[in-house]
Amino acid sequence: MALFTISILILLAILCYKFTFSTTPKSNGAPPLPPGPRGLPIVGYLPFLSRDLHKHFAKLARTYGPIFKLQVGSQVHVVVNTLDLAKTVVRDHDKTFANRQPSVAAATSSYGSQDIVWSNNNSYWRDLRKILVQEIMNSKSLEACRSFRRDEVRKTIRRVYDSIGTDIDINEISFSTEANVLTSIIWENTTAEGANDSDLVAELQTIVSEILELVSEPNASDLFPSLAWFDLQGIERKTKKKLDQLDRIFTRIIDDRIEFNSKRSDGAVVEHEGKKDLIQTLLDLMEEKKATSLNITQIKALLLDIMFGGTDTTATTMDWAMAEVMQNVKVMKRVQEELAEVVGLNNIVEESHLPKLKYLDAVIKETFRLHPVLPLLVPRSPIESCKVGGYTIPKGCIVLVNVWAIQRDPQNWDNPLEFNPERFLADKWDYKGNDLRFFPFGSGRRMCPGVPLAEKMVVYILASLLHSFDWTLPKGEKHDLSEKFGFVLKKSKPLVAIPSQRLPNVNLYM
Repeated sequence: MALFTISILILLAILCYKFTFSTTPKSNGAPPLPPGPRGLPIVGYLPFLSRDLHKHFAKLARTYGPIFKLQVGSQVHVVVNTLDLAKTVVRDHDKTFANRQPSVAAATSSYGSQDIVWSNNNSYWRDLRKILVQEIMNSKSLEACRSFRRDEVRKTIRRVYDSIGTDIDINEISFSTEANVLTSIIWENTTAEGANDSDLVAELQTIVSEILELVSEPNASDLFPSLAWFDLQGIERKTKKKLDQLDRIFTRIIDDRIEFNSKRSDGAVVEHEGKKDLIQTLLDLMEEKKATSLNITQIKALLLDIMFGGTDTTATTMDWAMAEVMQNVKVMKRVQEELAEVVGLNNIVEESHLPKLKYLDAVIKETFRLHPVLPLLVPRSPIESCKVGGYTIPKGCIVLVNVWAIQRDPQNWDNPLEFNPERFLADKWDYKGNDLRFFPFGSGRRMCPGVPLAEKMVVYILASLLHSFDWTLPKGEKHDLSEKFGFVLKKSKPLVAIPSQRLPNVNLYM
């Protein structure tokens, strides 16, 4: 039986190989495909890929040039490694490259690519993105949720104070802070059992981390679509299992709200500072039956985007920022001096202080430059064949923009491997992706729409931790900035640090 199964798999692989190379674009006067390393029959370059793809691609660029092609299984990948070529993809031909080609795990974890991140550039995607921007990311909505952010950051400071002298996992406390803020924004007025407790946040962190691991895992089903039915590595099955866990949470909360609304005779809803929470807003849109109306599955897909985009990325950035600041004594000293001057040692950090913290803002931008959360951004796929850098980029291939390499390119930055926040003080820099020397959140129409909230939370949490406490490594530990490559670029070893009281008034921690 095993021999029969192996024979079938080999036959399918051969058919896949024949299909791949028989459908290679023929030369019809068009420019050639980009150069690239030769691979093996059937599997292509797959056996030669290293785990740290961002570094491996930067190395290949030194041999094959700033744009190159890899045949990996039956999939053609094109990798872009320089600013000018990235501009061609994400700005000049933004519409052409605005589609996605999600992996099996990505599609499965997003209800069949019904979210913002993985759906193609179409009217549905535009409507969904518009809802997110208008209901959460505009200045009025962010201001209405200010008290949520303040409450959760204060809780975190109290929690750290209660643990003074002991090991603190920076990633874990950052994730829980952001997750609590997001759950307040999404379902603040929900009464469903367990909707707002710490166990839920811990469960969310576990599920989000595990799904991201599955999305990052190389999958034979992606490289050989003809074999996807077999799910040889069980990645699709594992992802479905994790999505089911999240789905049960969302279903419980949504059903509770629908039942609550049905029992209100006056049709009124509970508001926070004059604003409905996101669940209520989305349910109202569903009931309107307009062109932009949603169904329950699409609502859940949007909630997934918010939880995934807002939690793990914020926690990862906090991990990197704290590690860099703790390793650079001069940077730590200047950050804390600025905090003492702007906030004062007899006060706690408030959001009103954040625009005045210019050096801290530069520290965070330098962290995003050296350690972009998405080192290859989210893969794009052209809707038609086009020309980039003098080469033909075939329709439907997977295009990767190596933002990690671009933001470390010595042609774009002096001493690019040095952590130097001062480089962001001279000019006005932002996260809009207009200057592609610095575009950690992408650029163009597929740029991450959650930047306004992410920026606020990272600055607020980092300012509060560095102002309220002094930090040291546990005895015997050394600074470690090694990376763990994945869809999200994490520290290989999450930062654990020991806090000590910095502010003279104990009441400030209460």
